[in-house]
Amino acid sequence: MFDHEVRDAAEHVLHVCRQRGLKVVTAESCTGGLVAAAMTAIAGSSDVVERGFVTYSNEAKHELLGVGLDTLEGHGAVSEPVARAMARGALSHSLADISVSVTGVAGPGGGSAEKPVGLVHFAAARGGFDLIAERHVFPGDRDGIRRQAVLTALAMLTSLAER
Repeated sequence: MFDHEVRDAAEHVLHVCRQRGLKVVTAESCTGGLVAAAMTAIAGSSDVVERGFVTYSNEAKHELLGVGLDTLEGHGAVSEPVARAMARGALSHSLADISVSVTGVAGPGGGSAEKPVGLVHFAAARGGFDLIAERHVFPGDRDGIRRQAVLTALAMLTSLAER
């Protein structure tokens, strides 16, 4: 289901988190659960993956993760403030130690001049550490954009777990 690069990245996250005794939670919008799926495709991942939230709608982001309506309305779902709020909300609504969030425009439609297809915002949070946020504009089609988003999210989890 996942190519070798995605599988290797997911295995590395699991390995690093096991070494440090960390549990992971994901908060995903445009990836629709693919980050969690990449990790859970590996046997034995249940000792690391605590849960995953697929919050495709603004209502889900608000209800499940506690993202403020003012944040959603003021910045839009595809924004750094929303990605940050999603990562923090995932931690506070789970038993995990480390989180990653993904929100973006995977296309082929839905883009604008301000928020083009391929724009993805990420955040990763861990108690006691500074939150990491990244913004990328990935080229390609929907599948390619989502694949790059999964790889970026996994790399961010690894980076924060290794601190």
